Amino acid sequence: MSLPNLLPATTAFIQRAPRMLIGGDWVEATDGQTMPLHNPATGEVLCVVPRATPEDVDHAVLAARHAFDDSAWTRTRPRERQNLLWKLADLMQRDAELLAQLECLNNGKSAMVAQVMDVQLAIDFLRYMAGWATKIEGSTVDVSAPLMPNDQFHSFIRREAVGVVGAIVAWNFPLLLACWKLGPALATGCTVVLKPADETPLTALKLAELVLEAGYPEGVFNVVTGTGITAGSALTHNPLVDKLTFTGSTAVGKQIGKIAMDSMTRVTLELGGKSPTIVMADADLKTAAAGAASAIFFNQGQVCCAGSRLYVQRKHFDNVVADIAGIANAMKLGNGLDPSVEMGPLISARQQERVYGYIEKGRESGATIACGGEQFGPGFFIKPTVIVDVDQKHSLVQEEIFGPVLVAIPFDDEADALRMANDSPYGLGASIWSNDLASVHRMIPRIKSGSVWVNCHSALDPALPFGGYKMSGVGREMGYAAIEHYTELKSVLIKL
Repeated sequence: MSLPNLLPATTAFIQRAPRMLIGGDWVEATDGQTMPLHNPATGEVLCVVPRATPEDVDHAVLAARHAFDDSAWTRTRPRERQNLLWKLADLMQRDAELLAQLECLNNGKSAMVAQVMDVQLAIDFLRYMAGWATKIEGSTVDVSAPLMPNDQFHSFIRREAVGVVGAIVAWNFPLLLACWKLGPALATGCTVVLKPADETPLTALKLAELVLEAGYPEGVFNVVTGTGITAGSALTHNPLVDKLTFTGSTAVGKQIGKIAMDSMTRVTLELGGKSPTIVMADADLKTAAAGAASAIFFNQGQVCCAGSRLYVQRKHFDNVVADIAGIANAMKLGNGLDPSVEMGPLISARQQERVYGYIEKGRESGATIACGGEQFGPGFFIKPTVIVDVDQKHSLVQEEIFGPVLVAIPFDDEADALRMANDSPYGLGASIWSNDLASVHRMIPRIKSGSVWVNCHSALDPALPFGGYKMSGVGREMGYAAIEHYTELKSVLIKL
């Protein structure tokens, strides 16, 4: 298989023996089984990785448990945790091009975009979280203790690391999502077992190398590769895990949440979305069209908060849709190693079939394909697609497609736009395109989603919490909210 433009280090990493990191050791699966990874741009096998057994997962969790309970890691001071995160971020900066190429080969996305967005955002997030390591605070409380009126007390509240974290991440942003889990866990003093998505473990394995190089003690960070049904399930059910954090589909998130509740394991779930993009009549329409196109076609539409539902005020609907279709038709599709490519393939043949199935449902129900609507290979490509003449209750509007498919519907007034925007089981993100600040500020509190962007979409920052309402999840990633999710509160009352 010819892979042009690769760094020698990228080629060497792909060709290395299949290993995963457990307790500081690079190991095979206990039964020696492996599983193939495919290059989505070609459909060819890229390499193989271990297919972890439940026993492998249990060993990784036990290593994390020992590291949390009994190792020098438990005695690290905040400044040391801060400096280690900074060191890890610096190593990622050094190897940014390598990480981006691995992400491209394993996921299909543009290597150039991955380096300036996925990798850089992950680095920026780790540096942001490093700062929190020295700023985790408790508080003192002047208590009344009414049942002991004649006694004096000193009382305070501690914030402590939650313990062993089981982290399971999706395949659309493998490195970035891993760092969203790893950053607050390491800043607070937790230990981690990471189970990357079945399809995309390469950058997680490279991240594990960098964690060791940064100087973290053995067992603090472990990576097990394998299937969700085996390795993911074993991690979810392990009683030594104190917290589960999952990014992925709502269906799988529900299962993990139910399992976590059986053992009262702490849980954070960042799940699906069907985010609305609302274009008001007063918006800069050319800018809004370009923004709406980016909101759905970025990362091949494989974004949990992708702007997959477009609502445009009726009198401008046709023009905005035509502009987006023009942008879509002009996009260059191909291998992400080519820096001129604007859209890569979907992650797998299964995902290609699923997305194309939704397009076919639209055709069968009488919807109009304004552009795209085709699949091709080799590789797993879907042309960027815009669909109109669709009812609000259609599955194209109500269900997460997770591909480059935009459904566009006109609206009459602000109330109409809000009604349709909120008519969804999801509530992860939304964007409003308008220059009328009064209208914008009326709409923001009425939109039921965890993020609202104005005149932009999917604009993330490490300081802003990210997560969803309704079926889009429980808890938040990023910001100080993440620190809260990786710690427990302990109340202390001392009778003097």
